[in-house]
Amino acid sequence: MICVKRLLASATAAALACAATAEVRLGAPFADGMVLQRGMEAPVWGVADPGESVSVTFAGVTVGATADEKGRFMARLPKMEACGEGRELVVTGSSTVKVADVLVGEVWFCCGQSNTELPLVGGNPHFSDRQGRLVAQMTRKPLVRFVYASDYKFSVEPKTMADYHVAWKTFTPQNLGAAPSFSAIGVYFALELASAFPDLPIGIVGSYWGGTNIDAWTPRSGYEGKDSLKEVAAWQVVDGKVWTNYMKHGPVVAVHQQPTVLWNEMVAPWCPMAMRGFIWYQGCHNSEEPELYCDKMHALYDGWSKEFANPDLKLYFVQLAPWQLPFWGIQLAQAKFAKEERNAALVTTCDIGNGADIHPNEKGTIGKRLAALALKYDYGFKDLVADAPTLKGICAEEGRLALRFDNADGWYFYDPAWGVDYGFEIAGADGKWKPAVIVNANNGRTESAGWKTNGVVDGRDLILAADGVEKPVKVRYLYQKPWVGGLFSTSGLPLGPFEAEVK
Repeated sequence: MICVKRLLASATAAALACAATAEVRLGAPFADGMVLQRGMEAPVWGVADPGESVSVTFAGVTVGATADEKGRFMARLPKMEACGEGRELVVTGSSTVKVADVLVGEVWFCCGQSNTELPLVGGNPHFSDRQGRLVAQMTRKPLVRFVYASDYKFSVEPKTMADYHVAWKTFTPQNLGAAPSFSAIGVYFALELASAFPDLPIGIVGSYWGGTNIDAWTPRSGYEGKDSLKEVAAWQVVDGKVWTNYMKHGPVVAVHQQPTVLWNEMVAPWCPMAMRGFIWYQGCHNSEEPELYCDKMHALYDGWSKEFANPDLKLYFVQLAPWQLPFWGIQLAQAKFAKEERNAALVTTCDIGNGADIHPNEKGTIGKRLAALALKYDYGFKDLVADAPTLKGICAEEGRLALRFDNADGWYFYDPAWGVDYGFEIAGADGKWKPAVIVNANNGRTESAGWKTNGVVDGRDLILAADGVEKPVKVRYLYQKPWVGGLFSTSGLPLGPFEAEVK
């Protein structure tokens, strides 16, 4: 009996010894070739034994942390200057983990549904960037790096550690040109930043899934204080074993569409990574509930900002491009959110839609417009006009409407067919809408006259008039099919859909 007790005691001691020497594991971002965010404290986290002391050493600085009762630890490296020299990050506890070739620069997250997912290079010509193969061959930027956070799975609860392999890759032909290639808008966005700052390391994380709603990407904390979203916030998430099609409701049409579940799986393991912000292209899947979408965008942003512990987190996003369905309501909701959230801005895409394909392949233009916002608001390009025009004021005068806009000192109209279908409508007090012309464009022509309708607009304001509307009081733009706009401010950015009335 004594021998049995001794054997049991020895076995227990051995088990405890093993448990006390579990290997240190690091959070999702910490893999060879990663980029740390400059100018911010950089959290470094992972798991170890409960109560274990862990040290983190990088660039001659060592900081410490103690694992909590669940074994989770977090240390914070102090603010650092950008550095393109690959250095080693060493984390030591009961074991040592080394992360090689770590750079310091600018970090961004790229997220959304299929128009974010559309790759630079892909096997499907209708789901691939138009110039992606050429761009991939030409790009050799070892200081610019991308990493996938997309495993196309969901989780009922937020994960602290990623269950998928994480590998940072350089912007080189063999990486950008091979499957799976990275998000085209993410590539173009990063390339524009790298063009502006050739010696600055850029890191971009990609997490996206086609056909998904905004709710699945929103953390639970984002819904706090939003009465209009109480029903969404109260959703009881279930796993695949419990899910049935009877649970479908609104934009939740599949088990992986439930609120929070993609955040839990594909974004939460990256929190609270230090980063400048995220770019976002989504909305098609929520297009039938425009009355909620602005609030849902607020929930998305508020949740990400809280979970990444970054009150200044930037969000630059894409307004839906024209397609076969009217996206008018969701487009206005997106514009409304951009106006309300100080850390957000949108790019308009009404000029590059494809009526036959919900995935327009002109992603380079979108990436450039997103990057322009970052250059202006984050990187000191103060004189850059990066925002699309927005209505500043409207007044009625002599049977016409005069419109003035912010971000527009002048205008031009471009129609490949030299036409004058501007996309404006105006109405009087009776509410009857009539197509309107810009009377100070093309010398007021109402029909195409070849090269004479070259799109020249005189003056800063837009002056509108329509037959049958003697006293106009309302205006709307791109409400009617095909919803494609060709009106640009002299900054080169298109005017997006809007509606307004004389006050």
